[in-house]
Amino acid sequence: MNAPVFPVGNEKGCDRPILQERGQREVFCGLTSIVWLHRKIQDAFFLVIGSRTCAHLIQSAAGVMIFAEPRFATAVIEERDLAGRADLHDELDSVVGRLLERRPDIKLLFLVGSCPSEVIKLDLGRAASRLDAKLRERVRVLAYSGSGIETTFTQGEDACLSALVAEMPRMADEKGARLLVVGSLADVVEDRFRVLLEGMGIPVDFLPPRLSRDLPPVGPGTRFLLAQPFLGETARALEERGAKHLPAPFPFGEEGTTAWLGAAARSFDVPQARFEDVTAPARARARAGIARHRAALEGKSIFFFPDSQLEVPLARFLSRELGMKPVEVGTPYLHRKHLADDLDLLASDILVSEGQDVDRQLDRCRSAAPDLVVCGLGLANPLEAEGLTTKWSIELVFSPVHGYEHAGDLAELFARPLGRRGRLRV
Repeated sequence: MNAPVFPVGNEKGCDRPILQERGQREVFCGLTSIVWLHRKIQDAFFLVIGSRTCAHLIQSAAGVMIFAEPRFATAVIEERDLAGRADLHDELDSVVGRLLERRPDIKLLFLVGSCPSEVIKLDLGRAASRLDAKLRERVRVLAYSGSGIETTFTQGEDACLSALVAEMPRMADEKGARLLVVGSLADVVEDRFRVLLEGMGIPVDFLPPRLSRDLPPVGPGTRFLLAQPFLGETARALEERGAKHLPAPFPFGEEGTTAWLGAAARSFDVPQARFEDVTAPARARARAGIARHRAALEGKSIFFFPDSQLEVPLARFLSRELGMKPVEVGTPYLHRKHLADDLDLLASDILVSEGQDVDRQLDRCRSAAPDLVVCGLGLANPLEAEGLTTKWSIELVFSPVHGYEHAGDLAELFARPLGRRGRLRV
């Protein structure tokens, strides 16, 4: 039986048919997001309550060397914990005490749930509240779930940031509108966005901040742009605090970045002439950077397996600015409201799929024989062995790819595997 194709609402960009699949999935868990979050929030520590497998996953993903001392660790649930021979809350208190004694620089401690801690019903929210009340003068303690039981790896950031929203102070002056850019960005990308937005006269804050003490205020005067499409719960939490979401395509490539910044400019009544003056030099650099890779990518077919939730805006960028031909754009979860503008810019004959039945999707991929396949690590090597050229989707999350200055770098990430394949065939 074929998976059903359902029409999706009547909102802008969402009246196209979406192939919805529910079956076996191939994804990483939300613990992976700790790799970029611990680099972004510089005074935070991420303590995973999980198994040795959890520890190996994070260390492998981060490439941590033996002499490094990163700001994350795993409190391993042992057999005696599972057997009820030890009080897990007493054990956790002991681990946290030793950690803070060793690392007095920590100002924000996240207790991160995992599949094992959720299976045994360990209430980390309650533990975090108890520890926060006890240690508040020294460190703030929050909890969120990084479990992969029902989520994909980027949703770990969503869970983390939604926990931070509850800690954001209330905006003192609700008449003074400010822009909030939501989603972890490389510092160099954040700096460029700040220059552009402040150059237009738009006061801007970022979530997450680089230091936990710099959590920006939020309230009815807050207008926010999402920098990542996987932040549905964070957006909902902000709206519950009174903030207003500004719909826009996501800032990938020259077109997406211009539309994203344009949404802010319209909301803050920036004159068109000023917008053009501020963005024109960067737009020209973006177009030049993209043009260097167009010959390698134009006309090439591309197939996206669902992994990061970046798939729809990336397909829009590749098809419209580089002339690639998306065969299927698979995404783990399609937030129709947040992706409406990107969907509206995708050609109507491109198949968009939500969820996954991996065997069926592999069959469609093999039948299409695309020039490039974007997928997770678990599928990449087998597909390479079958003669297909692959791109690791996780690299698109770890690399600076947003905005004008990195538009050429983003294009190069897709051109590189095709170039490698060409050299191997010589």
